[in-house]
Amino acid sequence: MATYVVGDIQGCYEALQRLLESVNFDPAADELWCPGDLVNRGGQSLQTLRLLYSLGDRFVCTLGNHDLYLLRENWRFPGGVCPNREFSKILRAPDREDLMAWLRYRPLAHYSETHGILMVHAGVVPQWTVQSTLDYASEVELKLRSNKVRKYFTRMNRNAPRRWNDALSGWRRRHLITDILTRLRFCDANGKVLSSASGPPGSAKKPYKPWFKHKNRQTRDTTIVFGHWARLGLYMKKNVICLDTGCVWGGTLTALRLEDRQLFQVPGKARNP
Repeated sequence: MATYVVGDIQGCYEALQRLLESVNFDPAADELWCPGDLVNRGGQSLQTLRLLYSLGDRFVCTLGNHDLYLLRENWRFPGGVCPNREFSKILRAPDREDLMAWLRYRPLAHYSETHGILMVHAGVVPQWTVQSTLDYASEVELKLRSNKVRKYFTRMNRNAPRRWNDALSGWRRRHLITDILTRLRFCDANGKVLSSASGPPGSAKKPYKPWFKHKNRQTRDTTIVFGHWARLGLYMKKNVICLDTGCVWGGTLTALRLEDRQLFQVPGKARNP
């Protein structure tokens, strides 16, 4: 049995198929993990979701920002036609309800004691521990799975507070938790998020740094696997692993086998200019 963690797939179904073939993935014995952004922009999001759904318990993921966008459009457009054509294919599919129900129940953070790994889509602020990360993620997950999901999505695009404070409450708290887990790249030592920045490390002004560069980070002794940051690319340092290698932008799709830390890559499909 082997466990493979693949970076942001974003609907690149053909690349995912080639990657699984290259590692001789056995769905009866192996596990596939992904830190999120399963869908959007790659052109084959429906096929991608169907494949991952078919793996059952052999597939483990955390929700990314694009996955949340799909869930929001599922709520906004019950008729199945939305401005995003790739999402419309999913929302018009006969298995839409099964796929969307399954996606809603994916977590925002996952911790494996076996591998000693915390997996999130984007990152964590310095003040969060592994346990508090899981607890905060659970607060949002409960809303996503409840009959109050309408309120969550209605407030999803509103301006949220930028600095983490455990005293935050209501939608402002859940919005910031979501932003941290699915969109974070840079923050300061006190947990203030620079939400607009998407450039490479070193591109943000002081006091902002990549979230994993802060010495006071409470999760520094835990290996964190994440994606979301194509401008960072493949990044493997002590206890920090980023696997977003920009497949959807013509880069590669990357997988890491956790048991021996061996990397596998296949080229993505070049996008039309």
